[in-house]
Amino acid sequence: MYDKITPPTTGEKITFKNGEPVVPANPIIPFIRGDGTGIDIWPATEKVLDAAVAKAYKGTRKISWFKVYAGDEACDLYGTYQYLPQDTLTAIKEYGIAIKGPLTTPVGGGIRSLNVALRQIFDLYACVRPCRYYAGTPSPHKNPEKLDVIVYRENTEDIYLGIEWKQGSEIGDRLIKILNEELIPATPEHGKKQIPLDAGIGIKPISKSGSQRLVRRAIKHALTLPKNKQQVTLVHKGNIMKYTEGAFRDWGYELATTEFRQECVTERESWILGNKEKNANLSLEENARMIDPGFDALTPEKKAQIVKEVETVLNDIWASHGNGKWKEKIMVNDRIADSIFQQIQTRPDEYSILATMNLNGDYLSDAAAAIVGGLGMGPGANIGDSCAVFEATHGTAPKHAGLDKINPGSVILSGVMMLEFMGWQEAADLVKKGLSAAIANGQVTYDLARMIEPPVEPLKCSEFADAIIKYFG
Repeated sequence: MYDKITPPTTGEKITFKNGEPVVPANPIIPFIRGDGTGIDIWPATEKVLDAAVAKAYKGTRKISWFKVYAGDEACDLYGTYQYLPQDTLTAIKEYGIAIKGPLTTPVGGGIRSLNVALRQIFDLYACVRPCRYYAGTPSPHKNPEKLDVIVYRENTEDIYLGIEWKQGSEIGDRLIKILNEELIPATPEHGKKQIPLDAGIGIKPISKSGSQRLVRRAIKHALTLPKNKQQVTLVHKGNIMKYTEGAFRDWGYELATTEFRQECVTERESWILGNKEKNANLSLEENARMIDPGFDALTPEKKAQIVKEVETVLNDIWASHGNGKWKEKIMVNDRIADSIFQQIQTRPDEYSILATMNLNGDYLSDAAAAIVGGLGMGPGANIGDSCAVFEATHGTAPKHAGLDKINPGSVILSGVMMLEFMGWQEAADLVKKGLSAAIANGQVTYDLARMIEPPVEPLKCSEFADAIIKYFG
């Protein structure tokens, strides 16, 4: 089955049932060390994760690590340009869950990104990025501790599935001609728009199935959170791109109010229910006026539509969600993308899970990570229905490779996400406890040490791992 690697002789495979992992007590988990500083941060990560599992389960559970190869290290073993060998793909598919350090993006043609390739090959449609603050971590914000969000970024569509044609290319010019002369004039809502003849052109696909499976996983995650964090916010630019980003929002609401009807309430529904709770004699029209401040300026048709919305909500869910019961449900709302970038800074404690498309999620997760200390402390996961890969969110930093100085926090916290995904919460909590205490006590690597006031003596990468373990208690 394998060309140049051999699986561990002990351990069992992780399988998936209904999109969730079925984990044995001794799972075999493939790991990719990573390029550049991966040579330092992976050993530190493995040491911390093994120590947490050993302490939490007293030998009743154990991970059997299976080294596989990708990036520059794979080329050293498999040959030039073999950045993602078949051995590695076979192992990830067979064992279900994998973890990886940072990988070099190959130069030249072929694979654009190894990270993107893994997501596409295994249909890892949910990129999950928790952004929470650990006390003592230097941050550019006054109150970074208020931000505790999880970004669910769609991983397979939008710009990752986008198709482009270069300006001046034969196909690009043909498409522009067809659009300008045939398709745009045939669609009245586009008015007299014309694409410049010297433009590059691209397609941005957003599907209903792709959107809803992401939102489904986000809602299921929300169900596991404390009651005060059970919220899912659909982030979009639907005010401009109505049939892609606007459709993402609409499909998200549709899923929440059908498949998760008993578990969810939308923000607008909560207003309707709350208004009736405050005044049982409120008419449908009065309720409609309260949920839509511009109601009186609307056309009669639009007014009737909103009144009908109020009536439908009260008829359909008053019995199950009324009289305050909606306050115990998952709140599903939506925000415009540019607005949420402000709000995670000015009103961060109002948000919990942010579900969005690929490009929005790329910006948003990095911006949120900056608030709580940067990508060095940012974990990530790519999750599908039959596979999951956990990964560092930063680059390879080759100039620091082998110096035992880089911060391993991103991969360690990705390991925490992996443990939580496996249902090994006790071990995950130990790592979070140890990491929090190490940082709070100023026992950190150089990237954090240089930003702390007053300055502290930095630990080596390996020493930081030891400090985390020491603070398990």
